[in-house]
Amino acid sequence: MYAMTSLWFESALLPQGWATQVRLTAADGHIERVAVGVAAQAEDERHAIGVPGLPNVHSHAFQRGLAGLTERRGPAHDSFWSWRELMYQFVERMDPDEFEALSTLAYAQMLEGGFTHVGEFHYLHHDRNGVPFADPGELAGRIAAAAAHTGIGLTLLPTFYAHAGFGGTEPAPRQRRFCNDPQRFARIVEASRKAVQGLAGARVGVAPHSLRAVTPSELAAVVELAHGGVIHIHIAEQLREVEECLAWSGRRPVEWLLDNQDVDKRWCLVHATHATDAELEAVAARGAVIGLCPLTEASLGDGIFPAAQFFAHKGRIAIGSDSNILLDAAEELRLLEYSQRLAQRARNVLAAGHGASTGRSLFDAALSGGAQALYPDERATGLAPGASLDVLSLNAAHPALIARREDEILDSWIFAGGQPVIDCVWRAGVKLVSGGRHRDRDGIAARYGQALRRLLA
Repeated sequence: MYAMTSLWFESALLPQGWATQVRLTAADGHIERVAVGVAAQAEDERHAIGVPGLPNVHSHAFQRGLAGLTERRGPAHDSFWSWRELMYQFVERMDPDEFEALSTLAYAQMLEGGFTHVGEFHYLHHDRNGVPFADPGELAGRIAAAAAHTGIGLTLLPTFYAHAGFGGTEPAPRQRRFCNDPQRFARIVEASRKAVQGLAGARVGVAPHSLRAVTPSELAAVVELAHGGVIHIHIAEQLREVEECLAWSGRRPVEWLLDNQDVDKRWCLVHATHATDAELEAVAARGAVIGLCPLTEASLGDGIFPAAQFFAHKGRIAIGSDSNILLDAAEELRLLEYSQRLAQRARNVLAAGHGASTGRSLFDAALSGGAQALYPDERATGLAPGASLDVLSLNAAHPALIARREDEILDSWIFAGGQPVIDCVWRAGVKLVSGGRHRDRDGIAARYGQALRRLLA
């Protein structure tokens, strides 16, 4: 059970807009009452600015240990595919303790960067030699342990991976730690549900890795295992993927998926970088979320998602940190907008309309889309009665926020301040970050350092 929490903010972003002198009271991790225009009470913890924590819809937590180690040019054209080989080399040596240590640091830094709930796209299932663990949920349990240690909210997405390419191509030797048949994967999903039972607010969905990694019949079997929960999939991230899908099926990846699956609000299509306008319109009509990871998409040279076109169709987006090269929610939103500016040679491309704040438009989209993709069963989202008390306090004395009011706060945090603007973070009513640092940052970082030195020795 969570203790009672009472917070008071000079200014806070509520679902209906900005308000002043806001008092939030919570019990059992959820907001019970929101009072506006009231004085602080003696027991209240007082702060200047409060905004909801953001969902992170797409993470491979263990890849945090690879950040910065793939920035040397190879003998040929570097791409996502050459980066993937380096990632495979890194994964080959990792044991469960190291996996947990890397994941724990990633989750602590997510909280420090403004993310309060993570969707973990979990595809590393087996031991270093590719042999399944005696416990099919061994590594799912390590993710749950990392989430429990840090306090971040978790939607665990066990990921089905069976093939190296479209049409059921035999997997490569370096993919042996990922691969399963449908029967063994069903056991992993069940073990994942058991692994998160002790985590308040945790959920389990499913994730067919990509169309190239599953056959049509396997995809249908994986979707059945969702039991009404969320379904996430990588799709149309790379041009090569689009070309190979066309060669296999005569259709593009998003087109094929929409034709062959009942894609609806439960689905999150991750990346969708190379989707056509007709595909974007169809995804928007189905109510699915597109999960964007601008920092990773830029790092891997994926391309630029046509966000302005998708917004024009009233499409829903969320953001994720994917390879976790940098954990900063504001930076993901900033790069999303700036990529559109570079592509269109224009400014404030994703603002909701004339006079609208770009920062507020991005923040609102990421909050609502992320909630749909990770915890659609929540009674409410944001700073509202019934919602989990997931809130950030921003440092009003930071140079980026001086004399800022209302939406200017979001614009300045996202485009001029970033992670250093965040002071404190609460998740489900528990204060996890103070002064910009996770409460167990030193211990987590020490364990991470030991694990990484062993891996890189």
